Amino acid sequence: MKILMISDVYFPRVNGVSTSIATFRRDLEAQGHEVHLIAPDYGHITADESRIRRIPSHYLFLDPEDRLIRTGAVLAMRDELRQARFDILHIQTPFAAHYLGVRLARELGLPRVESYHTFFEEYLHYYVPLLPKKLMRFLARRLSCHQCNDLDGLVVPSSAMMAALHGYGIVTHAQIIPTGLEPESFVPGDGEAFRQRHGISAERPVLAYVGRVAHEKNIGFLLKVAARVRRDVPDVLLVVAGEGPALAGLRQEAGRLGLAGNVLFVGYLDRRRELPDCYRAADVFVFASHTETQGLVLLEAMAQGVPLVALAEMGAKDVLKPGQGVLIADDDVEDFAARVASLLRDKAAATRLGELGRSYAATWSAAALAERLAGFYREVIEKHALACEPAANMM
Repeated sequence: MKILMISDVYFPRVNGVSTSIATFRRDLEAQGHEVHLIAPDYGHITADESRIRRIPSHYLFLDPEDRLIRTGAVLAMRDELRQARFDILHIQTPFAAHYLGVRLARELGLPRVESYHTFFEEYLHYYVPLLPKKLMRFLARRLSCHQCNDLDGLVVPSSAMMAALHGYGIVTHAQIIPTGLEPESFVPGDGEAFRQRHGISAERPVLAYVGRVAHEKNIGFLLKVAARVRRDVPDVLLVVAGEGPALAGLRQEAGRLGLAGNVLFVGYLDRRRELPDCYRAADVFVFASHTETQGLVLLEAMAQGVPLVALAEMGAKDVLKPGQGVLIADDDVEDFAARVASLLRDKAAATRLGELGRSYAATWSAAALAERLAGFYREVIEKHALACEPAANMM
């Protein structure tokens, strides 16, 4: 198949959407498909720009990390895209890329699918705080319903997200296809080197969070957990790897909680070189998001043999299985902190849990999930062709 993807987000912008696109592109191409991507130009190239068409973009006022691709620049490529004779168009984000993707698909006569990566119902009110939370949830649901019912197929990362979308009234043909792990995710990082780079002693107990530093990630809860754990483990250190709009507020909150010496914000880390080292440097990986549609970092931490303490909310429920590399905590600081402290005290139990998690993570094969996505593409292409036949016969 010849596949065209379009997204408002891609590397060097680091987040789960970028990772998902890159993972599926790599494995689809390894299976003989040809995948092209239309994505924003950030002014920096990545290590692999093959079959990527970078489009001029502009900043978002409420979220300056991200960009919106310019509509006119994409529409100017219509004739070129038509000549390329794609089989399907896969939209990855619900902003400018969604409306451009729908328009291009119609003009090029292509079936259109979209991935629903983000639980916007629990997301938008953080970025438009002046409007009531209930109103923003209502608007997010209505927008999602309108957009998703204007597609030929919908890719959803978890069963919880699928149930939520059905509750909105979305009836588009959909399939649950999460993002998988590549084999290199299991190559052990160098935790000792990470600790040396950041001045962390080999004996110091380390908790790690990896991901976007955004309000919906509930990192403030993890700061409270760290403060509670410190009462039992005074030298505990919480490492927060990532950047985002909540960073300044979290730094202030860490100071308010008296955690200046117990929290280290290390910013974005290179996925191939630095991130595995960060995972391996941790004694426990901690995660408390209520809005995750999948939670790929959970599997990445498991692949490095790191035990987890986490909340099993939304899409994380599909990933987290009790005892399979994780202690699932209640949404309560005391309970969460007690589970973290138990792993810090019992190194043997933590090691066993990490080993179970590594074995479990191996079942989330990126290649197998790419095959599932290719099969879904074929279903959508076939249904689209059948729907177009009556119209063609009437002409």
